[in-house]
Amino acid sequence: MNMVKYRLIDDLTSDVLFEAYGRNMKEVFKNAAEAVFRIMCRIDAVGTGRFLDVQVKADSTEELMINWLQQLIGLVDVKEMFFSRFHITEIDERHLKARIYGEGITPGKGKTVVKAVTYYKYGFWKMPDGYKVRVSLDI
Repeated sequence: MNMVKYRLIDDLTSDVLFEAYGRNMKEVFKNAAEAVFRIMCRIDAVGTGRFLDVQVKADSTEELMINWLQQLIGLVDVKEMFFSRFHITEIDERHLKARIYGEGITPGKGKTVVKAVTYYKYGFWKMPDGYKVRVSLDI
């Protein structure tokens, strides 16, 4: 599998498009979350002193990825936190449990306000050597 965790594809006026990769489902979900937060904040400057336990459900793996990322984006507003570490503890095609680590939002750590995950050019693929997801974010 490509050792790249994720890459930006397009930086449009109102959307950011990226791909994330992983050797297994845990890894692709973790790497997609990291990509979102690298866009949202200076992730390398965000500490891991606080954590939240998160559960996400869906009817399919494709929907699970959208729900996972959307929940993380929502938690930024609800908990007023940025997240920098994502530990997937359980995952299958329809549910995910994770512990996410971060800290309160502080001036200077934010970059781009991400409003939502969209279905624009969205795709989730099982590849011979792992998984790939393409995600568009409304900014």
